[in-house]
Amino acid sequence: MTTQEFLGKKEFTVQNQTVSESCPSNIALIKYWGKYDNQIPANPSISYTLNHCKTNTTVEFSANETFSVQTFLAGNEEPKFAAKIEKYFTNIEQYLPWILKGKYVIRTENTFPHSSGIASSASGFGAIAKCLMNLDEIFSGKTSEEESLRKASFLARLGSGSACRSLYNGLVVWGECQVKESSDLFAVQYPNDEIHEIFKDFNDWVLLIHEGEKSVSSTVGHGLMNTNPYADRRFQEARENFGPMKEILAAGDLPRFIKLVEHEALTLHAMMMMSDPAFILMKTGTLEVINKIWDFRKETGLSLFFTLDAGANVHLLFPNNGSEKTIKLFIETELLQYTQNGGVVKDMMRF
Repeated sequence: MTTQEFLGKKEFTVQNQTVSESCPSNIALIKYWGKYDNQIPANPSISYTLNHCKTNTTVEFSANETFSVQTFLAGNEEPKFAAKIEKYFTNIEQYLPWILKGKYVIRTENTFPHSSGIASSASGFGAIAKCLMNLDEIFSGKTSEEESLRKASFLARLGSGSACRSLYNGLVVWGECQVKESSDLFAVQYPNDEIHEIFKDFNDWVLLIHEGEKSVSSTVGHGLMNTNPYADRRFQEARENFGPMKEILAAGDLPRFIKLVEHEALTLHAMMMMSDPAFILMKTGTLEVINKIWDFRKETGLSLFFTLDAGANVHLLFPNNGSEKTIKLFIETELLQYTQNGGVVKDMMRF
C-alpha cells in the first residue's frame, strides 16, 4: 500500500461529535533508532504491545468553528501539547480533508506514570489516530475494519513513529523486512501462527530507576543518528536481526531470544554513547539491575531478562512458564532496592 492510497475522500459532511478510544503502549525488541523525512524508519523494528499501560482519550469536535485545539492531560490544560497537535492535524489534512473544519477539545489520561519509561507518545498518538478514524467514518463513510486500522497506524506514525505499532496486539512489525506485508508506512501484526506459544504469555515489569525527565528526548536521539559514524552499520544489523528473530519465534528458542533482545537494548544505548554530543542514559541503578539479572540467570537458569528504551528504566521480561513465582520474588526482594522510590509498573503482553 502506498502513501497515495491513504489520501482522504473529497466528499464529507462535518457535525458535532464526541468520540473516545484507548490505545496501549509498546516496547520494542528490535529497536527503531534513526529516521528519515516523514517519519520513515531507518531500520525495521518489532515490539510487544502491552496490556495495562494505555492512554484513554476523548475528542470533542465542534463543527464549522475556527480550527483550534485545546488539550487536557489528566485534567490539566497543556498548551504546548495543543500546539503540537495543531501542527500534527495541519500536516495530515491531505489524508483527512475535514480535519481543519472545526474546533477540538482533547482530554487524555495515561494508566501509567508519566516518567515510567513507557512510551506515552506511542499510546497517545495511537489513541488520537483511532479517534480520528472514528470521526472520518462518520464524516466520510465507513471503510473495512482492516483498512481503518491500517490507516490509523499510518496516521499515528506521522505523530510518533513507534505509535504505529501500538494499533495492533501481540508482536508487531514496522519497517520493510522479511515479514509478510511489512511496510515503512504503517505497522503490521506478526503472523500469529508463526509464534511459538512460549512467546504469547509474557510479563513486562518496568523498574522505575529514574522518574524524572530523560536527559535527551527521543526526537533529539533519533536526530543524532544522522551524524553517528556507526549508524549505517547499526541500521544494517537491525535488518539482519530479523532473520534470526523469525527462527527464534517459530522455534520457541528462549535463550537465543534473550541474547538478541538484550543485545538490541545495549546497542541502542551504545549508539547514544557514540553520538556527538554523547549521552549516557543509564543510571547506576540500571547497571546494578542488569548485573543482578545476569547473575540470577546464571545461578538459576531461569528466563528473566531485560530490555531498555532510551532512558534509565529497565523493562524486566519473563514468560509465564511455571518459573514466574520465583522470578517475581527475586524482583521484589533483590531489584526494587535500585528504583528511585520503590516504583515498579507490572504489565504483560497483549495478544
